[in-house]
Amino acid sequence: NIHKVTGPLFYEALHDELAEIEGEKQVQKREFRLREFREKISRIKVLDPACGSGNFLTETYLGLRKLENRVLENLYGGDTARLFQMDPIMVTVDQFYGIEINDFAVEVAKTALWIAELQMIEQTREIMGVWIEPLPLKSNDNIHCANALRMDWNEVLPASECDYIIGNPPFLGYSNQSPTQKDEMRAIWIDCDGKPIKAAGKIDYVSAWYYKASQYMFGQRLCAAFVSTNSICQGDQVAPIWKTLDDLFGTRITFAWKTFVWNSEAANQAHVHVVIVGFTTDRDVAEGQKRLVFDAHSEGRVVSNINGYLSDAPNVFVEPRKKPLSDIPAMQTGNRPADGGHLIIEGEDYQAFVAEEPGAVPFIRPFLGSREFINGLQRWCLWLEGTTQEDIHRLPKVAERVEQCRQDRLAAPDEGRRKLAAQPHLFREQKCSDHPYLVVPSVSSERRHYVPIGYVSAETICSNLVFIVLDGGIYEFAIMSSQMHNAWMRAVAGRLKSDYRYSQDLVYNTFPWPSPAPEQRQRIEDCAQQVLDVRGNYPDKSLADLYDPDKMPSVRRQAHQALDGAVEAAYGVDFGGNEERIVAHLFRLYADAVEREK
Repeated sequence: NIHKVTGPLFYEALHDELAEIEGEKQVQKREFRLREFREKISRIKVLDPACGSGNFLTETYLGLRKLENRVLENLYGGDTARLFQMDPIMVTVDQFYGIEINDFAVEVAKTALWIAELQMIEQTREIMGVWIEPLPLKSNDNIHCANALRMDWNEVLPASECDYIIGNPPFLGYSNQSPTQKDEMRAIWIDCDGKPIKAAGKIDYVSAWYYKASQYMFGQRLCAAFVSTNSICQGDQVAPIWKTLDDLFGTRITFAWKTFVWNSEAANQAHVHVVIVGFTTDRDVAEGQKRLVFDAHSEGRVVSNINGYLSDAPNVFVEPRKKPLSDIPAMQTGNRPADGGHLIIEGEDYQAFVAEEPGAVPFIRPFLGSREFINGLQRWCLWLEGTTQEDIHRLPKVAERVEQCRQDRLAAPDEGRRKLAAQPHLFREQKCSDHPYLVVPSVSSERRHYVPIGYVSAETICSNLVFIVLDGGIYEFAIMSSQMHNAWMRAVAGRLKSDYRYSQDLVYNTFPWPSPAPEQRQRIEDCAQQVLDVRGNYPDKSLADLYDPDKMPSVRRQAHQALDGAVEAAYGVDFGGNEERIVAHLFRLYADAVEREK
């Protein structure tokens, strides 16, 4: 995992350079270049501003020493006459600098570097067959015990002397940050006017290292790469983080690993979903490098640009909107019960409840959130809108649940929820329709190529775990079911671990809809109806089954592909389903639409 950081940042280029030198056929030229290469790697200086116990520094030191050992073997290996002329080891632990807030971890990091130094001396001995004296060990004063967010990194290593910044700074969402850490975020995330940015209190703690690194690198030919929580490249954190860094420092992303699980050797390791982002503030450095994007198991592909969403697309920053960018029906969240669960009847409890209280049946409605909608599960709720106190008291089991809801609301710490106790028979919101309406699950598996959306009956009550479009027709269903919309969602939405987290303000309201000709619209609607008809042919299968990429019927896939083609045509493009080109095109349309609003 550490090599995913250091490899694209610099190590793979050094490895390739050495391999090319080794292929030089002229002996004297090869030896000259080998010595030059060795000098070069002995001058590299690396800073880890959140070094912990030194894993990144140690592994990077080992990597450079292995390259040096290869040089030594090329120059002196097997030539006993020349071994006595062998230069002393040039790559040292003095090239590695760290900042760490925990004093014990600082000592561990120093010790780890010393142990690594001894290991590499032993390997050099074995390769060369000569004794190298390991003692005395040099004192390692380059690992500093300090708070990296409250100091000038130049005090540890002047930026003019640094080559690379690496590390795995701590991840902490806003709700997990201490008051001190929240103060640090507000003090660091300063805009062009010297004021804290509005989102300083809502972005992940790890982002502060990106700000400090960009500030430290500004005006220098430096590159950096950090492991980070994937939230900084998804959803509503992208604009405040990457737009601010672009505005202040011209920060550019040079390579990236998209979301993957960071594994460790711990017995009970947590499955942390991370990204790796390489970046620089030097335009010449950015333009002089191949931009590489890696997926979880890919070798990496060269792209023309990497934006804050880690997409091969323009540097456009999508910001949440309260109203749609296009002229489309409004989307809203479903109904928030705020009832402590007392107005909800679980599927397994339904039969027993209606057996005891048969008079309640007219007041019971199907109730669904994302899980029920996608998996075809049954859940119910008491929907008592329009009832009177007399109606409720004639139904003792219903009255009992209403009273429990009242008590739950009265005991709430939130004043707004306590006020709801005046109407304990009602959900916090009452959003329903007199006709079927569209439902979009708020969370959906990353394995699905399409978020499964669909219609529900007028009597169905949707929870706040889905989004609803009460006036959505077949055309809206079609566009939202297309690859165009799903590609946009994948690019800009947040994630719950790695699952898609749909957003009304950030996905639906920002999506640039097409303007189809009448015949194009008719074609789109016909294809959408075919998608619904295919679903109807499998009444015993849930949407989870139908949209599982390993199980989906081929006829369903074909219906969606036909719809995708019809929607692309409405945009006046033919990308053949190439998602990179789709996303780049949508970012351009979004930027143009926002510009027209100004």
